[in-house]
Amino acid sequence: MDVFLWIAAGVLLMVGVLGSILPVLPGLPLSWLGLLLIKWTDIGATELSWNVLIWTGILTVVVSILDQFMPVWGTRKMGGSRWVVRGAGIGLLFGFFMGPVGILLGPFLGALLAALFEGQRVSASFLQATGAFIGILVGAVFKLMVGGILIWYYFSVLLAL
Repeated sequence: MDVFLWIAAGVLLMVGVLGSILPVLPGLPLSWLGLLLIKWTDIGATELSWNVLIWTGILTVVVSILDQFMPVWGTRKMGGSRWVVRGAGIGLLFGFFMGPVGILLGPFLGALLAALFEGQRVSASFLQATGAFIGILVGAVFKLMVGGILIWYYFSVLLAL
């Protein structure tokens, strides 16, 4: 039974890290569930503390929530109005259907078009759209860092076998 749990945990961790980049998968929560599965194995019960699970769970929730606000923050930091932020959000929704490239370019193009429709200069529009793009990238980097921490715990407990 332990072998099955270890394999399932490893799959959840990897799929979760992929979900940090791809929008179809939940991302970090899946990775954290993989870590939780390890706790139910014989070796994981002693090697993986509840404190680690609680703190990584809190970190997972915080980063997942921050990831939703990073494009908005980036757009606002670069002077974007409420309409430009909404344009970035709409661009992100459309980008979901176009895969990873759409996820990166969707918010940028949505913010750019919204700023242009607002009547802003091209340079200001481009700057605000760049803020949305940077926000998406910063959120992805945070998720990948936390995913790396979760994978590190997986392998540290696995090597304790």
